Amino acid sequence: MDPSKFLADLERKPEVLADLADHLEAHDPWGVLPMASRFVLVGMGSSAYAAGVSAARLRALGASAVSELASSDLLPAADGHTVVVAITASGGSRETRAAAAYYRDKAPVVLMTNTHDGALAQDLEGGVHERIDMRAGVEEGGVASRSFQHTLALLLALEPRVARADLDVPALVRRAATACEDLLRTRHDWLPELRTRLVGPQGVHVVAPARRLSSAQQSALMLREGPRIPAYACETGDWSHVDVYLTKTTDYRMLLLGGSPWEDELLRWTGERGSTVVAVGTEVDGAALTIRYAGDEDDDVRLLTEVLVAELLAADLWLDP
Repeated sequence: MDPSKFLADLERKPEVLADLADHLEAHDPWGVLPMASRFVLVGMGSSAYAAGVSAARLRALGASAVSELASSDLLPAADGHTVVVAITASGGSRETRAAAAYYRDKAPVVLMTNTHDGALAQDLEGGVHERIDMRAGVEEGGVASRSFQHTLALLLALEPRVARADLDVPALVRRAATACEDLLRTRHDWLPELRTRLVGPQGVHVVAPARRLSSAQQSALMLREGPRIPAYACETGDWSHVDVYLTKTTDYRMLLLGGSPWEDELLRWTGERGSTVVAVGTEVDGAALTIRYAGDEDDDVRLLTEVLVAELLAADLWLDP
């Protein structure tokens, strides 16, 4: 892994997202999907984060979809109406390879990957119904940043096909590209203060609504994987049940990815106990710093964009510990 190349990967996000939008306008990545009434999404790490939110969105639209860690020994059952989507950017995740092999004779397996010749593709030669290219390009920094973003975008493209959702995914991806470009352009205005406010002796906590929980999970992972600092993810409503206790005994610092209806309780506790809150994408009373960007009033743009804040912080800390 290389911090300079990681930063370069981030700086290419707008360009590569625009290319993905062009591709989605011309091609339906799910166009050859076999008939199915149920979807099982499996992956590890960033792939699992994206799959978890996608499956929840599909269920909210009335579709039958579940997400499971590929490492689980309680993988969901499959029948003749099930399609399995195995997600691995590198194409080589041992656990995802094992899960795909488990389903090989039970259901069609669709492989979503950023690598044409990964080990999983070779494992399942002849056993994969379709391969979906993430089209995130080579991530020279060795960190799944663009591939996470593209996984989300491609899973969003599944919604209009299986749930009759009114979602223009190419247009959404273009708005996300503009949003990323805006964050990259303005980063020198907010990044130094973000670092000062957010990075403390006892780690960083990232909080997001359930519908964008993947953003908190991926943001925390970027801070652990790059600069190797303690970082933790939590869902906004659940925070008042599981993480509030830390505000009493630690130097608690939170990156709040806004938009949850349950923020009032969280902000009451952080305010009373003098915790540091940095808000992203929305105005929050009492925030030590607020970071806004083009298009952040659109929740789906937030989903595809907001992780870039933590990624840029991770790159900065990694390059200058």
